[in-house]
Amino acid sequence: MTEKESQIEALRAEALGCQDCGLWETRTHVVFGEGNPNSPLVLIGEGPGETEDKTGRPFVGRAGQLLDECLYACGIARKHIFITNVVRCRPTLVSETGRLQNRPPTADEASACVSGWLEPILGTIQPLVILCLGGPSASVVIHRGFKITSERGKFFESRYAPYAIAGLHPAYILRQEGAAYDQARESLIMDIEAARKKVIEAKKEPPRTLF
Repeated sequence: MTEKESQIEALRAEALGCQDCGLWETRTHVVFGEGNPNSPLVLIGEGPGETEDKTGRPFVGRAGQLLDECLYACGIARKHIFITNVVRCRPTLVSETGRLQNRPPTADEASACVSGWLEPILGTIQPLVILCLGGPSASVVIHRGFKITSERGKFFESRYAPYAIAGLHPAYILRQEGAAYDQARESLIMDIEAARKKVIEAKKEPPRTLF
């Protein structure tokens, strides 16, 4: 086990008992993240959904299956990268029918999880490239108020990595139909491929330690 792997496992063990915000009261599992801590590429979504909460693994529902397909199209498997979210517990609300529904994390929930867990994770991994999945993730990693419709597919410098890029969230793509679905899916593949190529370029540059 490498030093990074040991540090990530120590963080994971600590995060399983986290009570830094109110989300711990309704979670089933902490969804810490998974993959290769030695990878130069990290993918970051917004937060776990119902299937992720049940399993403790990120991106394992329908959106996760689509993400795996798009990664595979670029020759990438999960073991090659690290995947996590802005928050590690599922934010929910009770619908009119009494069922739990997903909701965006509040600013306080996101802030607690970013400072408590996301920053230590990224500080340990020190990725060369981050691919944000969706605007909320990009608003945390790249800059506030990120506009996914006009800024996706472009590289930015982030305090968390020399290069950060945002693509459409797989859950958003699944809500599209027909040609719109095909176009959205292809755009995510293009952004994953751009991130992969940027890793190759970044490896040739002098190393940079960020935050």
